[in-house]
Amino acid sequence: MITGSCLCGAIRYEIANPLQFARNCHCSMCRKVTGAAFATWAYVEVSNFRWVQGEEQLGQYQSSPEVTRTFCKVCGSTMQYVAKQAYQDAFGLALGTIDGDPGCKPMRHVMVGSKASWFEITDHLPQSQEAAPSE
Repeated sequence: MITGSCLCGAIRYEIANPLQFARNCHCSMCRKVTGAAFATWAYVEVSNFRWVQGEEQLGQYQSSPEVTRTFCKVCGSTMQYVAKQAYQDAFGLALGTIDGDPGCKPMRHVMVGSKASWFEITDHLPQSQEAAPSE
């Protein structure tokens, strides 16, 4: 069982199966929501995910017509990236909220066409100018 939580611990969750398709997103919205050079998301099937505590503490922000992002109303931790049409049975989970080993590592950088000018990608991971389909 994979467990995770927000910074303050008000929100906790469990995931029954290993995470997959982890990627570093460099789009301006992901940078702003995290305050970092990129956000690292892993895709979770809804059927494998369960809120253990604090689901009522989830705030929502619709960052575009197709995407809703969730966060902890107490501490502000970024939690989910929910794309309405692209992944109806899954969502992006902020990999930094996992308490231990998520069982996967980022497999690519996406949206590098809009990455922060002050950040240089120096690893070996493949890069996509736009969002890449799930591998």
